[in-house]
Amino acid sequence: MSELKPVEPNIWTGRVDHDGEPRLTQRWHQKIKPYSEHSGSRGLALLGLACDEGVRRNHGRMGAAKGPDLIRKCLANLPWNREDTLFDLGNVTCEDGDLESAQSKFSQTLVKTLQDGMLPVGLGGGHEIAWGSFKGLADYLIQDHKTPKGLNIGIINFDAHFDLRKPEKGASSGTPFWQVAQFCEHQNLDFHYMCLGISRSSNTQALFDRADELNAAYITDDQVHRDNLDFLIEELTCFTSMVDHVYLTIDLDVFPSYQAPGVSAPAVKGIPLEIAATLLQTIKESAKVRVMDIAEYNPEYDHDLRTARLAAWLVHQLTDQSEP
Repeated sequence: MSELKPVEPNIWTGRVDHDGEPRLTQRWHQKIKPYSEHSGSRGLALLGLACDEGVRRNHGRMGAAKGPDLIRKCLANLPWNREDTLFDLGNVTCEDGDLESAQSKFSQTLVKTLQDGMLPVGLGGGHEIAWGSFKGLADYLIQDHKTPKGLNIGIINFDAHFDLRKPEKGASSGTPFWQVAQFCEHQNLDFHYMCLGISRSSNTQALFDRADELNAAYITDDQVHRDNLDFLIEELTCFTSMVDHVYLTIDLDVFPSYQAPGVSAPAVKGIPLEIAATLLQTIKESAKVRVMDIAEYNPEYDHDLRTARLAAWLVHQLTDQSEP
């Protein structure tokens, strides 16, 4: 059984400034509204997947189900640098191990936000959120176009892992992009998948072979450095130019463990945050991102909310509309 539950009101609290024009001093906690108050205005829509059943099935460290609300807590006090509105739909839960039902509920809820003209931001939870996010976007676009023909979605995944495992006993946090590939094959669509930050010590040769068989584009963590920045930007620009819509997903285990200790599978090396920030800005400037999410935040292993703050910072950077 899966449910969509509202967040507790005390999640969205923070500082209130009085030393300037009110519209210039507001923070996220002052802008947030429950989705029940949505009346046609566009903006951001937060949707959590409070679930780590996929992590359990993938033999990872449990605890990610508690992640969405702590990311919210770290978002609450950040400055609101947009002209539109901010809504919180709450969390889709998975309390009985029925991951497939939770993913379906998540994707159905996400479709509603897209129909309302929102930019959905998913908060995980394990990377099983990715199947729900992609399926929601695909379902919405198919409904919008009345046919899957010509549907052209590009997936950009910042991740140490391909997550292209074939399901053994159902879906898991390691299978979402295999599920997407199968969906594309069944719908006679091209599978456009780019993964940045792949660790050679965290993926078997079989997974590299599968990525090659599926024509997935990938960049390893040892290729992500400042001397290679022009190449990385060019690769991303080329990828976004050949698709009509982008689904962006960030698995926090792509960052070094000292920056992101609170994840299900911490990285030994990871990619530099300053390089990732530049690459994310490149993706943002494509103006093609329709859905984004943050995955694999596990507060059980976080220190001083270091990883939650990183997740919140990433969401803030990607949605910020202030002048640089």
